[in-house]
Amino acid sequence: NKMDNWELAAKISAQALEYGTKLIKVDASMKNVVEKVEAKIIELGAKPAFPVQISLNEMAAHFTPNDEDIKFKENDLAKLDVGAHVDGAIGDNAITIDLGNNKELVKASELALKEAVKVIKPGIKVNEIGKVIEKTIKEFGFSPVRNLSGHSIQEYEEHAGITIPNYDNKDETELEDGQVIAIEPFATNGIGLVEDGKLSNIYKIINLKPVRDNIARELLRFIAQEYKTLPFARRWLLKKFPGFKVNFTLRILERENILHHYFQLPEKSHGLVSQHEYTLIVKDKPKILTKIE
Repeated sequence: NKMDNWELAAKISAQALEYGTKLIKVDASMKNVVEKVEAKIIELGAKPAFPVQISLNEMAAHFTPNDEDIKFKENDLAKLDVGAHVDGAIGDNAITIDLGNNKELVKASELALKEAVKVIKPGIKVNEIGKVIEKTIKEFGFSPVRNLSGHSIQEYEEHAGITIPNYDNKDETELEDGQVIAIEPFATNGIGLVEDGKLSNIYKIINLKPVRDNIARELLRFIAQEYKTLPFARRWLLKKFPGFKVNFTLRILERENILHHYFQLPEKSHGLVSQHEYTLIVKDKPKILTKIE
């Protein structure tokens, strides 16, 4: 049953998020935390829907450690974003861990999420949800990040069609009964915009087509079977293939426009960013799938 898969994926993503939350402390290794959380998702019977991301401080999203050994420091503000999938049904959730003194900023995105959930029902316009998120965050004296948003989710499609803004963007698209959506308020003490930063080493297939090169073809076949249209990390490929092969293939596939390479997303004015996210089903009484009972 498809809905059962959804509930299972969401439950596993929530358990993995909770597990990861406890691992993030001063002096812990980020790479170690990320790999443990990804292993936990697999151990619980799902697969990562995207590489586990831990974006620190002004980095809002799309950061996953690569080869660098990053240690958490005193005062870090860590967004942990975890997704799991079961046969393409995706659960996506995120939380902010404060290793410093950013209680209010964390509370702003957390309360914005809770307030947004209260207004969810079939027929609600997405900008009404954005309005609630924006109002809540502004009451704390912060700004929502306007160019990051929640989204509808479909099988093997993390961001499917519908955008759920974090401010009133005047979009009057209505939510429908039974849709699976992720709501993810981001709050910042900066200007409220992210920009493209460095490349993230997170990729996904956007345009599956034949490649001439044998090495690239072998790796592309693996990527297509293993991850389908979901995002994956370069470091995942390095567990299975030698580095030169991975780097060579990723270069070719990016050049051929087969793969999209995500940018890291820092806040434009270097403001600190907090984030909270749930996956839920739109109903008269919305059901939060990523909630540990």
